[in-house]
Amino acid sequence: MGLSSFIARRIAFNKASSFSKFIINIAVAATAVSVAVMILATALVNGFQQVIQDKIFSFWGHIRVNQYQPNAGPLTEEIPFTYRLSMADSIRKVPGVKTVSNYASKSAIIKSEKEIDGIIFKGVDRNYDWPQLQRFLQSGAMLHYNDSSYSPEIMISSTMAQELLVKVNDKVIIYFIQGGGLPPRARKLTVAGIYKTGIEEYDKTYVIGDLGLIRKLNDWEPDQIGGYEITVTDYRKMDTISHTIDNTILTDALFSRTIRDIYPNIFDWLQLQNQNEVIIIVIMTIVAVINMITAILILILERTNMVGILKALGMRNWNMQRIFIFQAAYIILMGVIIGDIFGLGLALLQLQTGWFKLPEESYYMSVAAISINWMEIALINMGTIVICVTVLLIPSLIIRRITPMKAIQFK
Repeated sequence: MGLSSFIARRIAFNKASSFSKFIINIAVAATAVSVAVMILATALVNGFQQVIQDKIFSFWGHIRVNQYQPNAGPLTEEIPFTYRLSMADSIRKVPGVKTVSNYASKSAIIKSEKEIDGIIFKGVDRNYDWPQLQRFLQSGAMLHYNDSSYSPEIMISSTMAQELLVKVNDKVIIYFIQGGGLPPRARKLTVAGIYKTGIEEYDKTYVIGDLGLIRKLNDWEPDQIGGYEITVTDYRKMDTISHTIDNTILTDALFSRTIRDIYPNIFDWLQLQNQNEVIIIVIMTIVAVINMITAILILILERTNMVGILKALGMRNWNMQRIFIFQAAYIILMGVIIGDIFGLGLALLQLQTGWFKLPEESYYMSVAAISINWMEIALINMGTIVICVTVLLIPSLIIRRITPMKAIQFK
């Protein structure tokens, strides 16, 4: 048994025909392409989701606390409530909470010398989480506050600036909708900065200004706000943190919602990317499996004569199957290594250079984002090897049907 196994291992693949070598090379290349595509698909989907979520969270935080309103939508103006330092401090002490900021919003119309557009005026105070917003600043500066009155400055998006034909330090007039049949109240404000998130829902809608101006226009008390905007250290825990805040800190009149609850369409769209990723991985795995099955069948058929001789020498079927499976596993391993080199190489190249561009109006980003998850890369490698080798047990069963007499006569 040991002699026949040794002989088989020495001669089984040392004298492969040109066609066999071609098939082996094709199998290695197909496996490499499959692994590279799976790595790139995973890195691109992870990067895409991470960038979009970071933009959403940076602009609106992870959790909002407002006074309860039935059927309130993302653009619904908030009912004011009194800011309580003790409540804000209690929220900050919840494990996982990073920042707590005050805000309010108000419907308005913005007018430049040549254009006019409808907007939502988002008012924030001087203690707002400015570093999160500063990452989107393209030109100009953040708002400047004073102690005597509200800040006469605003920040608008680059999309809005182009539509209104304005730039930094230009004056615009904002007409604030009062409701109740009252006429709009106009204020002339200066464009202090221009930002760009790349998310159309934000860039075409929101103007950033002083919360004090909304208080004045709505005749609120100096300590009234529209809500708390909360950021957390780990977005995956925002549902748990929101539930904790809602049940242990807030009064009956207030309630908390995650940004996923407020903009479900965006997060549903992001979730669809996971399905696309799974589809790509399944297709590429099938491609690799089909190529390996083809390769091992050809290798077995080309060595039918050898199989018959080894069976005549007393080698068992399983030992002979292992020879072909080991060779196939070697081919798969070579393909996985080459696929890793190309897949990770292209991913790192994109990460460093950003050479692959995207239409920002469609994808909310100008450069294809990359995020490499090494655990997922390891699972792709192990999954490809295990699935392919396991599936190859089926075609290797053809060896059991080969009889020594017919195999030795086979040409």
